[in-house]
Order: sequence, then structure tokens, then C-alpha cells
Amino acid sequence: MSEILLQYTRAGHVENIHRGDVVVVDCDGKVVYSVGNPNLPMFWRSAAKPFQALAFVKNGGLETYHITDEELAVLVSSHSGEPNHVALVQSVLGKIGLTEDDLECGVLRPVNGKAFKQLILEGKPVTQVHNQCSGKHSQIMALAIMLGVAVKDYIKPDHPAQKIIFKHVAMASRMPEDKLEIGIDGCGVPVFYLPLYNMSLAYARLSTPAKGDWGDYTDAATKIRDAMSKYPQVVSGTGRIDCAVNEITGGRIIAKVGADAVYCLAVKDQSLGITFKIEDGSLAAVNPMVVAILKKLDLLSKDEFERLNQKFPPVLKNHRGDVIGTIDAVF
Repeated sequence: MSEILLQYTRAGHVENIHRGDVVVVDCDGKVVYSVGNPNLPMFWRSAAKPFQALAFVKNGGLETYHITDEELAVLVSSHSGEPNHVALVQSVLGKIGLTEDDLECGVLRPVNGKAFKQLILEGKPVTQVHNQCSGKHSQIMALAIMLGVAVKDYIKPDHPAQKIIFKHVAMASRMPEDKLEIGIDGCGVPVFYLPLYNMSLAYARLSTPAKGDWGDYTDAATKIRDAMSKYPQVVSGTGRIDCAVNEITGGRIIAKVGADAVYCLAVKDQSLGITFKIEDGSLAAVNPMVVAILKKLDLLSKDEFERLNQKFPPVLKNHRGDVIGTIDAVF
């Protein structure tokens, strides 16, 4: 059963709570910490993106299309639709001989408010390339081309590219294929339903591929990890906690958000994978929870904690900017 993770207080009284579940796993599959149900089944949402790219990278996609490390980062991103994100996706599309019109992710305004405002000021339309999943979709289309199959309908579960991605996600998370369920994600592609434990195990293996028993996929996993570590702003966006965790820890900790408050981290020096899910799906609870779990596990230096805490203070403010309450971790 999910447990209370965060309490929101006002005038010393608890006003709101967020329940959830947490599990921390090492490369060997050992649970080293948990709160609630470590085997809670849940949709992985966009936190699965690094593993959805495994087939493309393993089969030589980077070399075939001359994909740079920065472009690889956008292929596994939930980007904010900022100008550099758009440019990177457009570059990839150009390299694989496709256009924005071939994307099937749907139109979504940029996550970054400044980027959205700039589009309005310039009189430019929001297009599919601004969708935070456009990088992933570009990668899947590139995989389809490599397989020699039609790109159209690449989002459907029975498309050959999706079938291969399914097998790779199962392999990465060590889920039996007959136990790995799917639904449909916000961007139209299959989304995977599996225990939080297996999500953490995949991230533990990604944190230190040399120890993760990847076999022939060690090089591919390492390239994906290193691209995420090197280009955190590309993987997420300016001002977002995914980016801040990576930057403040010097790439030692890689963070990846999923929709509806599923969240994964890979801790390179400890070979750990961390996953938490906020029960009510509130993304507002993600930032304080990320800082709280890293502090709880003593994975931040004093300076790193202070810098993260300053960027994402666990307080409530009113419209005047006055501090009127706290956000307290209670696990």
C-alpha cells in the first residue's frame, strides 16, 4: 500500500498530503531501500525512453545517420520545446530523410513558457516538433527505416519497430515478455506497465553498464547513459529538476521524469536505480520528492543539497511571494 511521502502545511497544520511508493535497487537486483510497495505495477511513461532507444543504438543507428551525442540526448528526451530542442529534432529528421509532417506524436505546445511566448510573438505556429516526445518519435521512425519497413503507423503496437522496442524494454527491465503489459501513452506510442522494482533495476543497470550484465548491449547502454549525462538540458529543459540534478552533481546522477509523476534516477558512482511514483499523479510533488529522496539516501554532498534546495525550496508561497507554508518529507 502506498504511504505518505509529503505533507503540505499551512500555519503549522497539515493541509494536503501526497502518498506514493519508492524503491531503490542495485545492479545485482537487490532492494536497498523502499517505501510502500516496491513491486507496485505502474505505467513507465517517458521514463522508459532511454530503453526505447536501445535497438536503434545497438543496430548502428548513430553511425548510419551520423547522429551526434547531443542528438542522441534529444532522442531519449522529454524536452521543453526550446529553440535548441527544436533544432536538434529537425536535424535528426533531416538526417533520416523525413520531415515534421511524418511525426505522429500530435501537436503540443512547448513545455517551456518562454519558448511558447516567443512563438506567439513571432506569429509562428506550434507544430509536432514542439511536442516533448518528438525526439523519441524521430528515433522510432529512424529504426523503422533501418528495418526496411514502412514508417507510417510506426506508433501502433503491431508495427515491427514497436515489436522490437517492446523486446528491448523487457530485456532492459528483466521483465518476462509475457508479463510486460502495454497501454497507449499521451503521444500515441505503446507505454509499458511493469513493477517499480523493474524500472529501478533497468536504471541501476544503466547507471553502470559495465556492471549491469548488458552483454552485447553494453556499448549501446553506455552511449545512451553518457549522452544523458553530458546533455541534461537537452534531455529535459531549462530550469527543470531533471537538468538541475545532473548539472549540480556533475553528471553523477541522471534523472528522468515520466508523466503522472513516475520518476527514475540512475546513480553512477553507487550503481543504483531509484524509482518513485506519486499516487495521485501530481507533478507538483515531483521536485520536493526528488530532493527529499536523494537527501534521505545520503546521495548528495552538503553543497549539492544546498544548491538543489535553493533552486527547489520545500516551501509554499502566496501570490505576493511570501512563504506561508512548508513541504515536508515524512518517509
